Amino acid sequence: MSSSSSSTSHPIRVLVVGLGTMGTSHARAYNAIEGFELVGLCTSRAAERHDLDTEFRGLPRFERYDEALATLRPDAVAICTYTEHHAVMALQAFAAGAHVFCEKPLADTLEAAGSVVDAARASGKALLVGYILRVHPSWSRFVEIGRTLGKPLVMRMNLNQQSAGSFWEVHKKLMLSTSPIVDCGVHYVDIMCQVTRSRPIAVHAVGARLTDEIAPGMYNYGHLHIVFEDGSVGWYEVGWGPMMSETAHFVKDIIGPNGSVSIVAKESTDTTASSADHDTHTRTNALHIHHAARNLEGRFARPDELLSTEDEPGHQELCEREQQLFLRAIRGEVDLSEHHEAAINSLRIVFAADASVRSGEVVRL
Repeated sequence: MSSSSSSTSHPIRVLVVGLGTMGTSHARAYNAIEGFELVGLCTSRAAERHDLDTEFRGLPRFERYDEALATLRPDAVAICTYTEHHAVMALQAFAAGAHVFCEKPLADTLEAAGSVVDAARASGKALLVGYILRVHPSWSRFVEIGRTLGKPLVMRMNLNQQSAGSFWEVHKKLMLSTSPIVDCGVHYVDIMCQVTRSRPIAVHAVGARLTDEIAPGMYNYGHLHIVFEDGSVGWYEVGWGPMMSETAHFVKDIIGPNGSVSIVAKESTDTTASSADHDTHTRTNALHIHHAARNLEGRFARPDELLSTEDEPGHQELCEREQQLFLRAIRGEVDLSEHHEAAINSLRIVFAADASVRSGEVVRL
């Protein structure tokens, strides 16, 4: 069980709102980390969620968020609901004097996201957005190596999910308000921005509606392209649904004049892995490094390297790492200003991509 250093005062009392995959994982993290106390759960049809009885027995459950806030008066709120509720709930939490952990995307509009960041600053409370790859050691190494490859960079990333059953039902609910490009894309354009450390200047995207089961006007497949001021370019592809192919559904490459680095995914060696499984979204198997330098005979001067990442943290431990960071931020040990700027920046890019899908035009940033 992971734990943080002992708290110098009372434990931070946390209310978790939304008990899907991520909300449940974060609730487990609060139970695992010294310095937090999980005091309540808020979820629709709370009385019917018998699956929560064993793991969270005796913990107060609420269906109404305002009632949960007023009754529990938590020190912190973890918002793990659908995107359209994020900003409103975060603002209510700040108004109630609570710190906020919010799953990505921070909001369903750029304006709403800005209002949440402003409220955090005005209240003096911590705001951490769930960019889980930022606490992932293998992805941090991926970024570090990418920065050594020279400029300009070419970044190729995707995460397609072949979903059915309960996974597809969740995807359809997400698409009532949020496109796949927005929901998943924030992670990967954030990685691109970390690697290039350059300003994005243009975005173009295309999308396709592959089923009538989703919300009118929504698309379940999208593909975006970004151009950066330093000449770097990147693409991100995402698709959700029972029709999606699992061939090459996980591509994570950075290419520069000096060579390339690629994440070799767990599912490339595990035939039982599913693209809909959240654990496979963060799990890597190795980093493959290729060196472009050649000798006098024109042959490659150095062999490729394969850095094993088999001892990396799993999904639950990554959630615990996020919450340990949240605890440090609450204690004033971490400045989240750059984190807020990055969250707004990645949202600006994916919202521009979403607008490009709908307009057919390049969006200048």
